[in-house]
Amino acid sequence: QVQLVESGGDLVQPGGSLTLSCEVSPNILPYHSIGWFRQAPGRQREGVSCLSTSTGSSYISDSVKGRFAVSGDNVKNTVYLQMDSLKPDDTAVYYCARGFHRWCSSSALRDSDFGDWGQGTQVVVSS
Repeated sequence: QVQLVESGGDLVQPGGSLTLSCEVSPNILPYHSIGWFRQAPGRQREGVSCLSTSTGSSYISDSVKGRFAVSGDNVKNTVYLQMDSLKPDDTAVYYCARGFHRWCSSSALRDSDFGDWGQGTQVVVSS
C-alpha cells in the first residue's frame, strides 16, 4: 500500500515562505508522478503542481507560477513544494497524491488522474 505523508505546514505572514514535504513509501517516484493540491474552506480542490522525477516533466498552476516551485529527492523518497511570496489566498490544506501516470500533464491537474492521497498539511497565511 502506498503512503504519502505531508509536512511543513504552518502559520506564516504574508510575503513569507514555506517548504512543504511529501514523503512517499514505498519509493514510487521512479514510476509515478506526484501532484500537489490544495483546498481552502468553501472552495473546490485546486491542483497546484506536479512532478515526475523519472521523466523530468513538471507542472505549476498559473495561480502560483513564479512563486511556487516543485522538486524531488529520489534518495529521500520525497517531493517538495517551495512556496515563496505567500498571500492570504494561499491559505488552505495542502495535499500530495500519487499520479496514475509517470509523467505530468502540461495542462491543469485533474483529481481523477491521482490516487492514494496524503492526510494534508495546513498552511495559514495571515498577519
